[in-house]
Amino acid sequence: MKHFEDELKLPVNSVEILKKRYLLKDDKQNIIETTSELFRRVAFSVARAESNFKPAHAVREAEEKFYQMMRTLEFMPNSPTLMNAGTFFAQLSACFVLPVGDSIDEIFNSLRNMAKIHQTGGGTGFDFSHLRPKGDLVYSTKGQASGPVSFMKIFDEATGVIVQGGRRRGANMGILRCDHPDIVEFVSAKLDRKSFSNFNLSVGASDAFMQAVVKNKAISLINPRTKRKAGSIKARFLFDLICSVAWQTGDPGLIFLDEINRHNPTPKIGRIEATNPCGELPLLAYESCNLASINLAKMIKVRGVDWEKLKNRIQWGIRFLDDVIEVNKFPLPEIKDITFANRKIGLGVMGFADMLIELGIPYNSQAAVTFAKRLMSFIHKESLRVSAKLAKERGVFPNFRNSVYAKAGLRLRNATVNTIAPTGTISIISGCSSGIEPIFAISFVRHVLSGSRLFEINPVFERIAKEGGLYNKRILNAIARSGSLKNIKGISEDLKRIFITAFDVKPQEHLRIQAAFQRHTDNAVSKTINLAPQAKVDDIKDIYLTAYKLKCKGITIYRYGSKLEQVLQIPVSDFVTAESEYSGGCASGVCPF
Repeated sequence: MKHFEDELKLPVNSVEILKKRYLLKDDKQNIIETTSELFRRVAFSVARAESNFKPAHAVREAEEKFYQMMRTLEFMPNSPTLMNAGTFFAQLSACFVLPVGDSIDEIFNSLRNMAKIHQTGGGTGFDFSHLRPKGDLVYSTKGQASGPVSFMKIFDEATGVIVQGGRRRGANMGILRCDHPDIVEFVSAKLDRKSFSNFNLSVGASDAFMQAVVKNKAISLINPRTKRKAGSIKARFLFDLICSVAWQTGDPGLIFLDEINRHNPTPKIGRIEATNPCGELPLLAYESCNLASINLAKMIKVRGVDWEKLKNRIQWGIRFLDDVIEVNKFPLPEIKDITFANRKIGLGVMGFADMLIELGIPYNSQAAVTFAKRLMSFIHKESLRVSAKLAKERGVFPNFRNSVYAKAGLRLRNATVNTIAPTGTISIISGCSSGIEPIFAISFVRHVLSGSRLFEINPVFERIAKEGGLYNKRILNAIARSGSLKNIKGISEDLKRIFITAFDVKPQEHLRIQAAFQRHTDNAVSKTINLAPQAKVDDIKDIYLTAYKLKCKGITIYRYGSKLEQVLQIPVSDFVTAESEYSGGCASGVCPF
């Protein structure tokens, strides 16, 4: 048995997560690699793809670059890549969408495919809108159909018993169109606080529906089997119900289907109907996508953003993700075919809140929105430039002729290049804030996987507190009881202005950050609009309507206290506590990637 070693000297909780989820083990569950060896394993495995296009020296160069980016915590791929690269599974993608057809064979074939994907660490999204509604005719038995929600329960139960590679449970996105006859049952599915614990739910909202909400008109409900009208519903009634249930349970969110398809890079190949579990990847049937994030907290120099360093990491990050497609062991032939045909990748960011703090920009300011647009515009342009360069070396993606880029004359290697994911455990490993979320607390107590409790403090605040003589027991205890600096005596207004936490940010301020990133992201943006317990249903209505107006591709809210179990707790008299794998965003804990 190898003695475990953490050469990188990571925080205790980061090490515990690596030991529990990522480091290789033998048959007796003994850890058989170190933290550096994990990153070397991933770098070596992914860099093998370079030999398909370049000589051996290029393979070694790519491996070393990939390794150094991960070892310095400047870049981190999605969890399945860290878990599975160089292993038997070798399935490296996080996100999948599977079709669900309107027959028993198709439904259970999709269930089987979901199980295979979850076994290898991936998450799945489904559009259940093609299933005939409850009470509709079943030709074979002359009986009545049970409807999509009943079949979703089977998917949910199966997910609950499949442990992903022995590491964690799977996660799903369930979508039903706003004009499906069973939409009210779908919207209400989580009201019992027990059902669909392995699903995030979103209503597929069309432009027609959103416009009917504003105009207070009815929409037709369409039977997907007959394609005929099966009734109607007041759009505002349905919208009010969606918002009321979201206020109570956190679900459903909205997926803006027409906005997504306005930006579909391959409309001739098919219409996008569903997303991955956290909503940042709108995908065609059977498509998969592999993700990675650049740690923005590491892209800073004395006078601001280190744009040259960021440019270099984008260059190698895009190359890394394109290489992943080459070496990936796909769970289904259909997935391999369309993934190779479109070669979608999703390079994103984490540590955005940390970067703002270092730059002295309040998260809840117009300056943050302006900076977010500039930052993501730079990342997207550089990502496209690198993909175009790869296209010259390796060829365009096979469906290029059927893409929007052919008409524009932009020859790319990848149909999409950027995604803003929630990051989750990889941001904990990297020691930075999650995705583009604000920090959730300045200091707090962490429940570690080993069972112990650890006091954690934001590293930037810790440094500034020590420099300014604020690092004392009274102040740290006071902060740990609220998580925020807002009402702490002895803290300057300048520090309170910069160290903004999630519940210090107003909903519309959250939305403006999301929209700023979405404007320059060709996939989608995962962001949770966190609400205080006293938020009203009308607040959620405003958020959902504003998200549509701002051209977001989807919207998710979470009102603190709306779920029985939470991974973040802000008690009245004790310390703020967070579970081992919570890094920010959705406090319900249904966002594992």
